[in-house]
Amino acid sequence: MHSFEEVSSNLESEFEKSSQAALTKMMNLEPNIHQLIYHHVSDTKMVKGKGIYLYDAEGNRYIDCAAATFNLSLGYGHSEVLQAVKEQAEQLIHVTSTFQTDPINTVVRKLVEVSPENLTLVHPKVSSGSVANEGAIKIAQRYTGKRDVITLFRSHLGQTMMMTSMSGNAFRKEPFPNLFPGSIQVPDPYCHRCFYKQKPKTCDFLCVERIHDFIEYGSSGSVACIVVEPISGNGGNIVPPPGYFQALKKLCDEKGIILIFDEIQTGIGRTGKMFAAEYFGVQPNIITAAKGLGGTGFQFAAILTEERLGGLEGHHHSFTFGSNVLAAAAAAKTLDIVSQPQFLKNVEIVGKYIMERLHKMQEKYSFISDVRGVGLMIGVEISDHEGNPNTDLTNYIAEVAMKHGLIIRTSRYGYGNVFKIRPPLIITLEESEQLCDLLEKVLTEVG
Repeated sequence: MHSFEEVSSNLESEFEKSSQAALTKMMNLEPNIHQLIYHHVSDTKMVKGKGIYLYDAEGNRYIDCAAATFNLSLGYGHSEVLQAVKEQAEQLIHVTSTFQTDPINTVVRKLVEVSPENLTLVHPKVSSGSVANEGAIKIAQRYTGKRDVITLFRSHLGQTMMMTSMSGNAFRKEPFPNLFPGSIQVPDPYCHRCFYKQKPKTCDFLCVERIHDFIEYGSSGSVACIVVEPISGNGGNIVPPPGYFQALKKLCDEKGIILIFDEIQTGIGRTGKMFAAEYFGVQPNIITAAKGLGGTGFQFAAILTEERLGGLEGHHHSFTFGSNVLAAAAAAKTLDIVSQPQFLKNVEIVGKYIMERLHKMQEKYSFISDVRGVGLMIGVEISDHEGNPNTDLTNYIAEVAMKHGLIIRTSRYGYGNVFKIRPPLIITLEESEQLCDLLEKVLTEVG
């Protein structure tokens, strides 16, 4: 409960803000942009991007280690994608998804071609990762006739109310009195800080085995699906140990549960494979894809399923900007480029180099407690001298990095203790060396 003084102070602050806004409007003054944009924005104004670089209004150049919002798989302003979009824009930008178009047909065929062989249907009438994940759950519920959804601690899933409700972070749910029911969160395979205090070599995948107990005692007895990110995106870049997904798939098959891979971040080449499912050697029943599918910033998403899971009617899950023709042209060209063996090999090579440099930094800086990643999906965990998560230092590293020309994002919307290295997949060895050299300077200043 807030004290009278706190309530009074908050009211005064809100009154001052509203008064300032009203006065600005009355005097026909141009308001500060911070007064107009609903969400927080920094004072830095970006004006241009090319490749892995972003430029601000002051002429400063930054290496974007977050690929915008982890969606610019081909970086800023990729010429081949922009040309494909320009050509398509002269013909057709959008049409209802009831009709066929060449770009959509091409994307669908390519997605089937590059995905695990059991996935033969593509649902492209979704417009973001959030609604792709929500659609995947609907498909699983319709097919099984069951309702519960199992997700992992720290999982993100998306920003719709359903996905927020099912995410693995309490702080994301706290403001909302009415949450979507029917989900269970279980411990993730976070070996560095194992929930069960086990070691990977001897635990026999206890985090999978205990799911039996959650189903038996914590569910409604009617579990439709398990949704899991192969490597957690927002949750701290947690890489499961070898064999984890085989054990999880076995559990799902035994209990008739649909296994959904949320590959919104890991998909489209991020791990050095087209999908992380291939890297981990498992065939999920459904994969969701988005973010990097747009290549250089176009919004395209899709749900990939097994043939037996078809049949969800369009009126149950379709969106105005799903199957957008212009975005599909970008996605088709992106798939052409990323699926090339030499492209994926470069992701592996550059990712390996960055990981090697980070492991050397770990030896030098005691606050780095773990370095983990696959391809260019990399996370660096920051801890205090007792080994506890150090969120303040993690966020400070990101702040200092900006001053040195590196854009770095941290886990769990700033509530976590992992900073992420996920640049555009087009980054070269020379550029990755530059990235690591700048990061060394940041860590030296911080340390």
